[in-house]
Amino acid sequence: MRFTLSLLLSTVLAGAAHAQTLPDVAEKSIDQVQAMMASGTSSAAITQAYLARIAAMDRTGPSLRAVIATNPDAIAQARAADARRKAGRPLGPLDGVPVLIKDNIETKDPIATTAGSLALKDNVTLRDAPLVASLRKQGAVILGKTNLSEWANIRSTHSMSGWSAVGGLVRNPYALDRTSCGSSSGSGAAVAASFAAVAVGTETDGSVVCPSAMNGLVGLKPTLGMISRTHVVPISHSQDTPGPMARSVKDAALLFNGMIGVDPADPATKGTAKYAHDFAAPLASASLAGVRVAVLHPDMPELLKAQYAAALAVLKAQGAVLVDVVQPKLEGLGAAESQVLHTELKADLNSYLATTPQAVKTRTLADVIAFDRAEAAREMPFFQQETFEVAEQTRGLTDPEYLGARAKSLRLAGKEGIDAMLANANATLIVAPTYGMPWLSDTVSGDGGEGPSAAGLPAVAGYPHLTVPMGLVRGVPVGLSFIATAWQDQSVLNAGYVYEQAAHARVVPTYAMTNDAGPGLDGAR
Repeated sequence: MRFTLSLLLSTVLAGAAHAQTLPDVAEKSIDQVQAMMASGTSSAAITQAYLARIAAMDRTGPSLRAVIATNPDAIAQARAADARRKAGRPLGPLDGVPVLIKDNIETKDPIATTAGSLALKDNVTLRDAPLVASLRKQGAVILGKTNLSEWANIRSTHSMSGWSAVGGLVRNPYALDRTSCGSSSGSGAAVAASFAAVAVGTETDGSVVCPSAMNGLVGLKPTLGMISRTHVVPISHSQDTPGPMARSVKDAALLFNGMIGVDPADPATKGTAKYAHDFAAPLASASLAGVRVAVLHPDMPELLKAQYAAALAVLKAQGAVLVDVVQPKLEGLGAAESQVLHTELKADLNSYLATTPQAVKTRTLADVIAFDRAEAAREMPFFQQETFEVAEQTRGLTDPEYLGARAKSLRLAGKEGIDAMLANANATLIVAPTYGMPWLSDTVSGDGGEGPSAAGLPAVAGYPHLTVPMGLVRGVPVGLSFIATAWQDQSVLNAGYVYEQAAHARVVPTYAMTNDAGPGLDGAR
């Protein structure tokens, strides 16, 4: 069974006199939205059209549950953009373009920043994260907040990606019974469904690239420090970063441009000014001719292996020199990363919660743990909070074990991991499948599935990681990853753009209730 979008929209808007005047925003790029405005369609009408799609599809129709809240000020922001355009003073390529923001990122609009938890339902801070302030200065319309894996998927090792107590379970637009991955699941499903032109996600380890890959999108996990983390509900200052999610590489680059900036409150951004530039402009002249690319061949299902082989053939046809490499064993990396995340979660979340409005009663991680226990029926119907409990027992940022773990994880992921593979191949890029295929959402067993993950090393090292659509396997999306060393964000965007333009691999979602759950799609379950 498939839902017909035109029928859904007409049903929701039946009887509305303005229904026929709303523009078609499905699958529209930023450039196309700008062209619509240049030809006379207002940003206000475009914003209303996106809000109509959300009304038709997010809690009705396919019920994607991708959006936690729409912004009551969005139309006013759009009208301000229209006034600037009429006066001949547009602010740039994002002016008047609706953007969705993951709901662990603060905006000064009159809506809460919840991280998906009922503990933060009153967290109306009325302040912009610097990345949002930057987007707002460039005229972007803040359309609303997207659902996410609660607390950015750090609460439990048995969590179900895409579920939060505030927003419910995000559904994958390609197969509604399958995961949208996390933690930026709502941003992924929303952009795939054209609820906005683009959206902002965040990643600590996989939370931009996994939902992008599994929702048929482009997602950039940038070099750590390119984008400020201030006023973003934290997990780890060593690994957290916001990132753009879009339906094309150019749109991701345009959104990325609007998010970059030095922030005195975030020391990681200190070096950003040296590397900041227009990341979209060089794409048109990008080339892979003669570029050496290190190719990983992780264990993967045969269905994915065939798709990957086809993608490598595209790269080769574009002139890339493909050099097979084997990832080093890097023993102890997982344990070291866990020690870092647990320790920084307690320290960083406590610091953040102390800055929230007095209406928020959970002022520490210990308070959140107690809240979840008291609200277990609503907060923990499917999985518990064992990761929170482990983090609460950590001994702080001066603990020698933590400091040793951070040094070890950086060395293994960077110097002995990505850097070593690039050096061995004399290459500037690494390519790999981003993840396996989307698995069935499972309230009993939590996340599952089969296949590789390219997310860990660049997440720990703080290096750029871009995923682009690699097509469908049995009706669901898979992604292709490009990874480079620090500050080489342009390199991964260029490579992704060349592949995207040659492969044309992205497929529009069909909102199927389910799909062929044949061999290899669900892993061992």
